[in-house]
Amino acid sequence: MTDSVQQLADDFHDYRMRTSPTWAHMLGDYRFADQYEDGSRAAEDAEIAALREFAARAEAIPDEGLGGPDRVTRDIVAFDATTSADVGEAHSSEFGVDPVFGVQVALGVAIAGLSLPTAEVADAMVPKYRGIAQSIRDFAERHREGVAAGRTPATFAVERAIEQIERWLATPLAEDMLLTSTTEPPAGYDVEAWRGRLSDVIATDVRPALEVFRDVLRDEVAPVMRPDEQCGLSWLPDGGQTYARLLARDTTTTLSADEIHQIGLDQIASLAEEYRTLAPAVVGTDDLPSIYRALREDPALRHSSTPDIVAACEAAFAKARGVMPEWFDRLPVADCVVKSTDVGAAAYYYPPADDGSRGGTFYINTADPAHWGRYELEALSYHEGIPGHHLQLAIAGELTDVPKYRKFTIFNAYAEGWGLYTERLADEMGLYTSPLERLGMLTMDSMRACRLVVDTGLHAMGWSRQQAVDYMVANCPLSVGGVKAEIDRYAVHPGQACGYMIGRLEILRIRREAQERQGERFDIKAFHNAVLDGGSVPLAVLDTVVRTRLP
Repeated sequence: MTDSVQQLADDFHDYRMRTSPTWAHMLGDYRFADQYEDGSRAAEDAEIAALREFAARAEAIPDEGLGGPDRVTRDIVAFDATTSADVGEAHSSEFGVDPVFGVQVALGVAIAGLSLPTAEVADAMVPKYRGIAQSIRDFAERHREGVAAGRTPATFAVERAIEQIERWLATPLAEDMLLTSTTEPPAGYDVEAWRGRLSDVIATDVRPALEVFRDVLRDEVAPVMRPDEQCGLSWLPDGGQTYARLLARDTTTTLSADEIHQIGLDQIASLAEEYRTLAPAVVGTDDLPSIYRALREDPALRHSSTPDIVAACEAAFAKARGVMPEWFDRLPVADCVVKSTDVGAAAYYYPPADDGSRGGTFYINTADPAHWGRYELEALSYHEGIPGHHLQLAIAGELTDVPKYRKFTIFNAYAEGWGLYTERLADEMGLYTSPLERLGMLTMDSMRACRLVVDTGLHAMGWSRQQAVDYMVANCPLSVGGVKAEIDRYAVHPGQACGYMIGRLEILRIRREAQERQGERFDIKAFHNAVLDGGSVPLAVLDTVVRTRLP
């Protein structure tokens, strides 16, 4: 690799770690362990300027003399920096109240993912908690800016966030999630004194900051919040431009909202035929509404306990591990474990720490065990864990022949596209236990196809929250409660949910064209190598990589 591209990638990685200290800590980079993300407008403006400079540096590097890996690195830095700056210029923190992944909900999960391998890193948590308090105060100020600019959040998001903050404030200090979720400090460390220092910061700094945040939401934002009938970006003055920028980043394509909407409608129609073929053997009918009703309402198809849910996911992992060598040349050194949680999204994955202090972790939200159908957990496990996100992210983290930046950057459409690709790959691998679990694979597809329709409906076409719920209930077997939770997620994270199906369809197209080019020479292991062993990339770059590797 030429020095200029290597230097660019190293500088960009260091910048990302410096401005995302919690993510750096989670990855095992402890240089900024005493810091938390700066949520101020000044920091956001500085980040936009820095990203534009990185993009300019990347674009100034000519093709001449660059090998293939160098070009990939240059191109992904240019894309990453440009689209991140574009999104930053939307200043979404002004209206971005988040009852799904907001600090008042998910901070405990994030803290639980931070290893404390030394006394110095443990000590650094005290100033980090002060940084959390400042960041919360910054959130409050950003919402004041949003009110002044006429850019406000939707009613459900504000009301739920206020409830979540008040629930946190009402929790006894000894049970605060910032105390109970920490990992264990190293042996010999004075844990009692350390927890005392953390308690002091929580009581004197974090909780007062939460009170300020709550008061701003209640007294200044709530009187002017948007009704839920206008929860999408299309109702904001610059919503169309903001959504286009988010789609460009989160799908890594140039597809318009209208094109994505139509792809979703087409996928829903295609899935209907698969349901009619597979469902009679499971629920005794090929009538779509009856199929969906059975999957939603039959109590025999629902889970009832957290241990059973975790055990089912672990069993799916075990089955996958047994056949992985037949489909993959390269397997990660780090293992993946399943952990239950009662906060945050329904399911999510955290990659291993770079220093080996923590393996991959698949979190599944079991606050309401009946939320999970028995048919869903195998497909979910393959997506979030093995061979899904764990293979993808753990292998990337263990790469030795790419810049560090490429080991840890994550492009949404590539990452989630791969996860969704592996749900269908698992069927090819013979992993689904029975037609019931294969039907679960279809339900997960339905959710991702609906996302294309309702996300674009909400944010480009002026759909109300209820209109989105009604569409998804009519076209997906998720429970009504599950659908409402999904719609709320899409409402507060515009564009992100579109990356799953768009990414999967692109990976399948790239694979299909490689098979057509290579004929009998095509080898599925070689294809998976080409997709996985360069880290996360935009989809157009992935196409180029596979064409080069599999001519």
